[in-house]
Amino acid sequence: MKYENKEEFEKVNTFGIGLPNDAFAQYFIGNSYLNPLNEFGESAVFVANVTFEPGCRNNWHIHKASSGGGQILICTAGEGWYQEEGKGPVSLVPGTVITIQPNVKHWHGAKADSWFAHVAVEVPGEDTGSEWLEEVDDEYYSKL
Repeated sequence: MKYENKEEFEKVNTFGIGLPNDAFAQYFIGNSYLNPLNEFGESAVFVANVTFEPGCRNNWHIHKASSGGGQILICTAGEGWYQEEGKGPVSLVPGTVITIQPNVKHWHGAKADSWFAHVAVEVPGEDTGSEWLEEVDDEYYSKL
């Protein structure tokens, strides 16, 4: 279900919006919010709720790893998009689970007319890190 109204969206965003995602703002078009669900470093797996305002999306990026690694997205509220390089966009709704293999170029974010949230699970691995790439430009995004 789409949510253009923030107050209505907050009622269904199970894990909460959290704080502005200022540390990664340079890699997003629009505003995103981060609500860690566990303390970074307290376990081998870091889990956070990421919320996107309507039209917000992250840049193309790659979760690098020499072994293991990648990311799992568990969609929890609103509607969004996910796309891997060379493949068509995938519509995201609550209950959609996306397994992102390591070293795969992709992007994800909200639809233009809806708030969106997903739980992001960072998969442990060796030599892991994110490589941030070009923006998903407005012309392309507006055609989705």
